[in-house]
Amino acid sequence: MNDETPDILTSSSSGQTSPRPDPGGEGVTAKKKRGKAGAKAAAAALEARIEHKFADPALLATAFTHVSALKSGHKRRESYQRLEFLGDHVLGLIVSDMLFRTFPNANEGELSKRLADLVRKESCADVATALGLLDDIKLGAVGAIASARLRKSVLGDICEAVIGAIFLDGGYAAAAKFVERN
Repeated sequence: MNDETPDILTSSSSGQTSPRPDPGGEGVTAKKKRGKAGAKAAAAALEARIEHKFADPALLATAFTHVSALKSGHKRRESYQRLEFLGDHVLGLIVSDMLFRTFPNANEGELSKRLADLVRKESCADVATALGLLDDIKLGAVGAIASARLRKSVLGDICEAVIGAIFLDGGYAAAAKFVERN
């Protein structure tokens, strides 16, 4: 990670990382709390959990930035939403490819049912939970409140955004490795 790496993590008094609301809407960043070395270590730990080292660390930061963490002048494209859109479709392609190869005698209807079962938002949320991704989301005050209510939805979105970020950073093969592992 370079010094330009956007920060994505906050730390609690227990030493655990966790989302923290920011009443000013600017988001709380690791750099403000831990300094550059701590932010780099936190980003490296996140990369280790998802098993992908980013050539473009800005993609990783964007994948974990909830729209509520952006300053009012920032564009929504700086949040994870566009990566979530891409990741949703990349996930569908990867799982479709896996199913097509795994079940050579299955008809289109059977493949479609299996695909729908595997790419549900809840499945993505379960993967995000298993990887401990909730604690890495950069939230503003509104996002922190919404996160409590929409936890599964936000987790599913983050998982898809991570898939999109990995796809842009490392291509289809890197994204497929992430999906197959998880």
